[in-house]
Amino acid sequence: MSKIELDKTDRKILEILQSDGRLSNQDVAERVNLSPSPCLRRIKRLEEAGVIRQYVALLDSDKIGLGLLAYVNVRLEKHSEVASTTRQPGLPATSPRNDFAVSVGTWPEVVACYAMTGEMDFLLRVHVEDMDHFSRFMMGTLLKHPAVLDVKSSFALQRIKETTAMPLV
Repeated sequence: MSKIELDKTDRKILEILQSDGRLSNQDVAERVNLSPSPCLRRIKRLEEAGVIRQYVALLDSDKIGLGLLAYVNVRLEKHSEVASTTRQPGLPATSPRNDFAVSVGTWPEVVACYAMTGEMDFLLRVHVEDMDHFSRFMMGTLLKHPAVLDVKSSFALQRIKETTAMPLV
């Protein structure tokens, strides 16, 4: 992936859209001192280049009943192959990492998953209703995955900072 050149106006547009993606092109154009047509061209270029990946609504997890946030470190079995639960019959087994990555994509409780360096292989951000829901997820899903060797969980006690906005330096 190549890095795209962003000038001062592009950065301002991105800053504005990160804080409110529902603004009209007219509103964005006014805030960056452009007429609507060149502003729209810039936004389209940023979208086509993949700088703007998508527009979403950010939900309050507490208000939709997902009040428990856990970060789960996962260590996988390293050297054996596991039978993939997502592969077609008759096809060879996949690597534990690939099989786990495919499985994670189907678990709604996991809202983010990162491959990591260090002792653990993956870091999961898990949103659940409560400790009972977390226990069901752990015992019924995560720990039943054949590639999982070890997990370590930490729970968020208080939200200090949470943003989706990227620093535009």
